[in-house]
Amino acid sequence: DLSLEDFVNVNGTDETWKQVGDTILCSGVPNGGARSHKQYTNFELTLEWKHQTHAGNAGVFLWCPESAFTDLPPGTLPRTGIEVQVLDLGYEENWEESKGEPSNWFTSHGDVFPVGQSSMKAATPQIDYSKADGTSYTVGSPESQRSFPTARLVRPAGEWNSYAIRAFNGEVTLWVNGELVNQGSECSPATGYLALESEGAPVEYRNLRLRELN
Repeated sequence: DLSLEDFVNVNGTDETWKQVGDTILCSGVPNGGARSHKQYTNFELTLEWKHQTHAGNAGVFLWCPESAFTDLPPGTLPRTGIEVQVLDLGYEENWEESKGEPSNWFTSHGDVFPVGQSSMKAATPQIDYSKADGTSYTVGSPESQRSFPTARLVRPAGEWNSYAIRAFNGEVTLWVNGELVNQGSECSPATGYLALESEGAPVEYRNLRLRELN
């Protein structure tokens, strides 16, 4: 099991990250990250997460190089890595309310994408979703490196969600609440630090378990 002791508070304050019982609490302020002490190449990571506020934003970073965190100023997110997004349903709801249409470039259900100098081949760079009224809309584009989930399974703020992430030989596979929903391949880099992201909203993590693979 992983606890906050297994992570370095890179550019947050003493209030940004706290261990309370079996749960890691992130205040979301300032933006930044907590990275693992160790670097990993092939592994399986399971965790549960829960946003506390509507439209909360956070993420789990894989394979971050040292340069992603070196002299990282407070308020700055990790520079490089593969992000598995941890995004509350309210983020999409706010977008649709403000734009008058569903998001055409992100979801709140487990997007996987490269950040900074990273790269990745998306398994589902473009996908069609259906609205409650039966109409459909498209998210992404054929050229996108962002991979979108094939099912919309995330539960709203205040409820726990489970992620199972397999990172192996440059491929990332994501299960959300027990169902395989997303994949990416040809990731670069494909070794590095694991990191939890602080991005403006309080979020909780628990039952983090990591198993290295050969």
